[in-house]
Amino acid sequence: MKYLVIAEKPNVSRAIAKVIGAYRQEDGYLEGGDCVVSWCLGHLAEYAAPEHYDERYENWCFEDLPILPVEWKLLVHNTKKPQFNILRKLLRSKKFDYVVNACDAGREGEAIFRRVYALAGSKLPIKRLWISSMEDAVIQQGFENLKDGAAYDNLFAASECRAKADWLIGMNGTRAFTKKYGRKQTIGRVQTPTLAMLTERQAKIQNFVKEPYYKVELSGGGMVAVSEQMAQEQDADTMQAACDGQCAVVGSIERKRVEKKPAKLYDLTTLQREANRYYGLTASQTLQTLQELYEEKLVTYPRTDSQFVTEDMRKTVESLVLALDGAAADVSCVINNSKVTDHHAILPTMQGAKCDKEKLSETKQKILSLIIWKLVQAVQSPFIYEDVLVTVCCQGRSFTAKYKDVLQPGYTAKTVPFVEPDKDKDKGVPLPKKMGQGMVLPVVRAEKKQGFTSPPKVYTEDTLLSAMETAGNKEFDKDTEKKGLGTPATRAAILEKLVSSGYVQRKGKQMIPTEDGVTAIRNIPDYLKSASMTAEWENDLLRMERGEIKPYDFMQGIHGLIDKMLADLRQIPTVAAAPHHNKVRVGSCPVCGNPVHESKLSFCCADRSCKFALWKESRYLSNMRKTLDKKMAVDLLKKGRTHVKDFYSAKKDKTFAANLVMRVEDGRAQYSLEFPKTPMKTKT
Repeated sequence: MKYLVIAEKPNVSRAIAKVIGAYRQEDGYLEGGDCVVSWCLGHLAEYAAPEHYDERYENWCFEDLPILPVEWKLLVHNTKKPQFNILRKLLRSKKFDYVVNACDAGREGEAIFRRVYALAGSKLPIKRLWISSMEDAVIQQGFENLKDGAAYDNLFAASECRAKADWLIGMNGTRAFTKKYGRKQTIGRVQTPTLAMLTERQAKIQNFVKEPYYKVELSGGGMVAVSEQMAQEQDADTMQAACDGQCAVVGSIERKRVEKKPAKLYDLTTLQREANRYYGLTASQTLQTLQELYEEKLVTYPRTDSQFVTEDMRKTVESLVLALDGAAADVSCVINNSKVTDHHAILPTMQGAKCDKEKLSETKQKILSLIIWKLVQAVQSPFIYEDVLVTVCCQGRSFTAKYKDVLQPGYTAKTVPFVEPDKDKDKGVPLPKKMGQGMVLPVVRAEKKQGFTSPPKVYTEDTLLSAMETAGNKEFDKDTEKKGLGTPATRAAILEKLVSSGYVQRKGKQMIPTEDGVTAIRNIPDYLKSASMTAEWENDLLRMERGEIKPYDFMQGIHGLIDKMLADLRQIPTVAAAPHHNKVRVGSCPVCGNPVHESKLSFCCADRSCKFALWKESRYLSNMRKTLDKKMAVDLLKKGRTHVKDFYSAKKDKTFAANLVMRVEDGRAQYSLEFPKTPMKTKT
């Protein structure tokens, strides 16, 4: 039987082709024996913009809302049409008995394949390759155990409902609020409640009024003990005067044994959080690096929400730990079949365990080393210590001193790679051996200490990802399986969109809402920025994957929300569009011809209904450590390209020169690189 295999990217296709014997390179595919392997170039087809349904939608008008497609249209990007045409020809060919969906084993991978399959009008039976690693043996085993494509119909339904919900809320909400309030205001199903969390935290910080508190610190005999906090300075002064120069007695010594187990293995969100905490990497940078490591067969599937492995992987994990740590370990603590759904936790592959990390880029070294560290640490013995609380009495007043006696360092002996170890973090201060109950401290010094209450901390990507993951928890039953804003696979993109939209600014590791972000969220009703409602939708999509909810019922809820949003906005007077006084023109908009002005975060069209903008910070440029400056923007608007001398390549860990080329698709700027040929020098 002859069969067709379609993967998500060319390099994945080559890895698969090598295993199943398709070695002959053709235009857009590989062939050999009884199989042909081709690829999708990521998202080949996406839902069309409103103007593709009706030309009148090119001009934003509140009266045209809601826009509710009856038959959804998929469009292929112009740059990807040649590859789509190859796929369409292959999918319509009668020489194949079936087609294998070998796109990434998740919600998005399912959508990528199914959309191309539908646009091509294929009738081939579908089989599904579902694997968690790109290792040759795993690929081979996957092809020996292909699944029926219909088994993933619910997964596809959830993917399409998620995409349609995002489209409907984004297109209708953005147009409605922009026209009603006279300024561009982007609305997103997950983006808006995430921005709301950021602005709420920022408001608490700005409105925080610090209040003083006081303590008295008692020192003597090699010990320091402190009183409880006091609101009144006079009380602290009285205590200090009474105790200074007096003797003190050790009252009680209480010991509490604590046994801490090592942290679980990495799921995607936890890895993104710790990569931000330890290395300052953004969630997007971590995901991109992880995807590349996966395609290079060095780690397992990245977009997972599980922190465990299954029982049938016991020997594999034991072999990995032995290869990495040089010692056998009991891996039972990382095995839990009930906690693994589509994919197990992120692990290094054996190839990753044995690879020469020095040949990898610095970022890849860090991420791979972090995954290895987490696996080795997770199977170590517990960290065991005693918390020791010492009570000291002086002039009828009570003071306490805290100590920590480490009994077994356990997993804490494994330090974070590329991070200078904090020697005192877990070691603590041991109780002095000479100290015992009833011991007298002849002369102690009493000193007043003043402190201040602290405001909430600014969100970092680490803490924001955690907040997104647990958003709405209080509104769920304890046995609800999953909840939160977005999924592990989509949260990085949401954060990047908030930055590129000009609503959030990165300052080091911190994520700070801009003035535009604060203004935008102020106009949005609570139900649109509700974390619990959005988390409930995510939970419903997961239930849809299991066949517990019908797509129609989910979409009816989305339609109801849009109706309510528009009905509420109709009751509000329309605000006149904001004028563009004293703005410097940097060029003409390639979409509508209006002036393009520079703002704090972008070079945007003067017409607020036009969606064209050149963002100073974008995901495409940030991957090459570049921001768009005014000169680059002028060149792009005038010539469609600009020369840049210092792009950064993470893969080669060095800078390079190239032309940044702009094209406009669906009213938005898209970028690509062009490498001019170096003129040949002639001898004179």
